[in-house]
Amino acid sequence: MKASSFRYLVNQGVKGIWKNRMMTFASFCILLVSLLMVGLAVLVEINLTKIISGIEGKSEVMVVIKDGTDEAGIDKLEADLKAAGNINTVTFYSRDAAWKDITEDMTEEEKDLFDYAEDDNPLPDVFKITVKDIEKMSETTAQIETFANVESTKSPDKFTNFLISMRRILTIVGFAVIAALVVVSLIIISNTTRASVFSRRKEINIMKYVGATNSFIRIPFFVEGMIVGVLAAVGALFLTKFSYEGVYNVFNSDFSLWQVLGIHNLYQFSDLYLYVALAYVAAGALIGAIGTSISTGKHLKV
Repeated sequence: MKASSFRYLVNQGVKGIWKNRMMTFASFCILLVSLLMVGLAVLVEINLTKIISGIEGKSEVMVVIKDGTDEAGIDKLEADLKAAGNINTVTFYSRDAAWKDITEDMTEEEKDLFDYAEDDNPLPDVFKITVKDIEKMSETTAQIETFANVESTKSPDKFTNFLISMRRILTIVGFAVIAALVVVSLIIISNTTRASVFSRRKEINIMKYVGATNSFIRIPFFVEGMIVGVLAAVGALFLTKFSYEGVYNVFNSDFSLWQVLGIHNLYQFSDLYLYVALAYVAAGALIGAIGTSISTGKHLKV
């Protein structure tokens, strides 16, 4: 095909957007809503995963050191903990620091009552550790208990099992919701595209009767669908940014409960902007162009 002919077909596709503006607007709205629903569902899913990961990262295992262990033994235990496979962080928490933290919240009467313990601290030295994979926490604590100078370990087993179950449920439900939205969106977009092309079936039939080739007829529709898809992607990107940043600002306000739960630790939209924009434009252009082109094929058989 000559370059001049291709330019002509592209121009016809652009003109077709305005000429058939009512059906174009309908296709634009359906594509925009479909992209928006799927995009927001994906963003919710990845942020829920991050929230769960943030809560998991706060699950600490307390390693109680045997009473009477000297400094060399504590250093050796710290080295063993850091060398273990599933350990993320290791922090030494001395009995003196623990006692200081406890007494800070005491009244003067309570401090006088426990004054005897200041020189005879009953608290043990401990290591606070976090693990990389909480699903292996039981294996990790069992391994730690075999180390020298370890009295015992204390881990939030029930809470850990709850987080593991929650993560699995959210993953399954998240993918199911996203898959359902994708299928529903494709069906709606397909029907809308068919309706748009059906309204111009006479135009297609006339072009076919006067000898136009299939590609000559399809290209303007292909261009038209691609432009509508890109415009819908831009609109969906703007609405996604507006709604996402609104929710982000709410969850990052000074609400201590949400911060404790790790809900404030969401992705900033600026971190995701490029990926969201590329996904929207690619999906919008592809669905709009291919959907329109395929729907045109039904009316090429005359």
